Amino acid sequence: MWFDLDGLPVCFPYDAIYPEQHEYMGELKRALDARGHALLEMPTGTGKTAALISLITSYALANPSRPLRLFYCTRTVHEMEKTLAELRLLFSHLPPADACRLLALGLSSRKNLCVHPQVSASGAVDTGCRRLTASWVCEKAAYDRESATPLCDYFETFDAAARKGDLALYIQPGVYTLADLRSLGRERRICPYFLARHMVKHANVVVYSYQYLLDPRVASIVSSEMQKDCVVVFDEVHNIDNVCIEALSVSIRKQTIQGAKGNLRHISQQIDRFKATDASRLNAEYRRLVDGLAQRGNLPISDAWLANLALPDDILKEAVPGNIRKAEHFLTVLWRLVRNLDERVDTENVVNERPVSFATSIYSLAGIETTTLRFLYDRLQSLLLTLEITDTDEFMHIQKICDFATLIGTYKRGFSIIIEPYDDRMPDIRDPVIQLSCHDASLAIQPVFNRFQTVVITSGTLSPIDLYPRLLNFNPVISRSFTMSLTRDCICPMVLTRGSDQLPVSTKFDMRSDPGVVRNYGRLLLEMASAVPDGIVCFFVSYSYMDGIVSSWNDMGILQEIMQHKLVFIETPDVVETTLALDNYRKACDCGRGAVFFSVARGKVVEGIDFNRHYGRLVIMFGVPFQYTLSKILRARLEYLRETSQIQRQAAQCVGRVIRSKADYGMMIFADKRYSRHDKRSKLPGWIRSHLHDAHLNLSTDMALHTAREFLRRMAQPYDKAGSSGQTEENLQDKARDAMEM
Repeated sequence: MWFDLDGLPVCFPYDAIYPEQHEYMGELKRALDARGHALLEMPTGTGKTAALISLITSYALANPSRPLRLFYCTRTVHEMEKTLAELRLLFSHLPPADACRLLALGLSSRKNLCVHPQVSASGAVDTGCRRLTASWVCEKAAYDRESATPLCDYFETFDAAARKGDLALYIQPGVYTLADLRSLGRERRICPYFLARHMVKHANVVVYSYQYLLDPRVASIVSSEMQKDCVVVFDEVHNIDNVCIEALSVSIRKQTIQGAKGNLRHISQQIDRFKATDASRLNAEYRRLVDGLAQRGNLPISDAWLANLALPDDILKEAVPGNIRKAEHFLTVLWRLVRNLDERVDTENVVNERPVSFATSIYSLAGIETTTLRFLYDRLQSLLLTLEITDTDEFMHIQKICDFATLIGTYKRGFSIIIEPYDDRMPDIRDPVIQLSCHDASLAIQPVFNRFQTVVITSGTLSPIDLYPRLLNFNPVISRSFTMSLTRDCICPMVLTRGSDQLPVSTKFDMRSDPGVVRNYGRLLLEMASAVPDGIVCFFVSYSYMDGIVSSWNDMGILQEIMQHKLVFIETPDVVETTLALDNYRKACDCGRGAVFFSVARGKVVEGIDFNRHYGRLVIMFGVPFQYTLSKILRARLEYLRETSQIQRQAAQCVGRVIRSKADYGMMIFADKRYSRHDKRSKLPGWIRSHLHDAHLNLSTDMALHTAREFLRRMAQPYDKAGSSGQTEENLQDKARDAMEM
């Protein structure tokens, strides 16, 4: 459908539009008009992605004199594919004259795009790729054709087309998912990874991971040619501050130091080999470093490694310090640094230092100046390229140490160096670690805000919304939270404060191991498993707590009773195991057997997974998902936030995935007595609070069971989707979106 939005003709890929989508697009248009940033919260299941891409695409088509390109950042490959499916649907509704000149594609890692039979099946795709595509490998094969040097035929096709300027012939306008790119690569015998990398500069819409913009090491390679007039969207950003600080944090353990020593010995052998066989390469590198790291020129696309974490362009133009220009001198400096860190990690006491004092101690004990530390990462990359080393994974240890050195040599605030001989959660096992922890999320994302005229921060859960401008240090021209318009009361949140025996339940540290609390939590799940059809998702506050309580339920016989009603699947830190568990969980729900999925609040493995429709009729949040408050890193970060921004942060809740469309329905149980307090409930998204009735704020297990049965009975009644305002047409949007996800 087409409609007019404040004078802008907008193409929308569905027959009707939700009121909140219309309002959302209106606010987004105002941000584009003002050439400023936007912070928008809209409930899950209301078609946020469709609204975003429809408005921005229509805006670009209506303003040809102001060519806008959209870079849409997601957390997971699953979300990337859903966004590209929405784009494909939108493009199919555009006039042919417009659709035929638009290109949208997804960009991911080599692992997800490689089609080389042997390399893609290996466990180290990046290394396997570089062994076949590095510039010196290709040069050797061209110089000595009888050497039978193995090459990648797919990359050779790409390279030949790139030299001729013919790459545009391989990819036509349209929408390309990762699967589409792989199919094109196999069909045309061209590398889909490097083709997608090249076409990023020509595409109208690019969908890729957060890290491609937020991690400086990746962004400088993949996103360096983006122009200021690009529109950047970060979707589902409730954890974006964690992504930012993780991009600039480094942990060094004893194993890292031992691995770095092995790396340095290997590099030393390679230097000796080149001195004997091709000393000119080392001499040429020395001359380049006198002029600065920026004088390396544009590396071939196949040689580009992860770039520097921190150095700005003006520093790269400086001459590299003389004491690390020669390869052997540089190696000596690295040895001194590694030995210094080896001595520092062997402490018996917890140490907390700022970068300035830590860099000063390195200078006094190892004789390495702060200026030298700033250049170590790039100097290492230059040397590894000079030595024609392709196995990047093998040298990850020394690269991590150079990451660490560059960061402490560059930043004076926003970081802490914490040395811990023991993990607080396992105090009897010695596991020393030096942790360089970034506390200021704005350091990673500030270049994005400064570089692009419009950055959209959006999610279904941004409450409290005024927190994010302070966390990320930006000033949005538009900041708004939207509510969900519903024709029936299809969301039923409840606060459970006590069990059937009237004993209070909580995961507070002094209560979580109480047998009565454990038993009441187990009885709650058992009662719900017997009454709620299809899928139930349970969130726990941590892996250790989940492991402990599930073990206790097993000892009490509760787990066996639950499995009489539904199958049980558990998330683990292993991605492969969890993916298999999720697949089997969905199969159990599809066949009518029903299942329970145990997960961890804010866990990385199931981040971005939707438990919509019958996959999530009930979500139980066992406890309040605070982060591990005894963590010295977290405490240091909270102290930094209090000092700099007067922020006191609590963890977000994990129940929004139960509703993914307006025709869906589901229940949420917040099982902890602390949720009965207003200060805890105020952290919940507004669209959940609006459905949390006073009668449901202090329930026992029996009362919650009765409420659940009444709610399910209402949801089982015939649903008048037409309602009072054309909801039959709106439901078509839900059905179409559900069909794309199946």
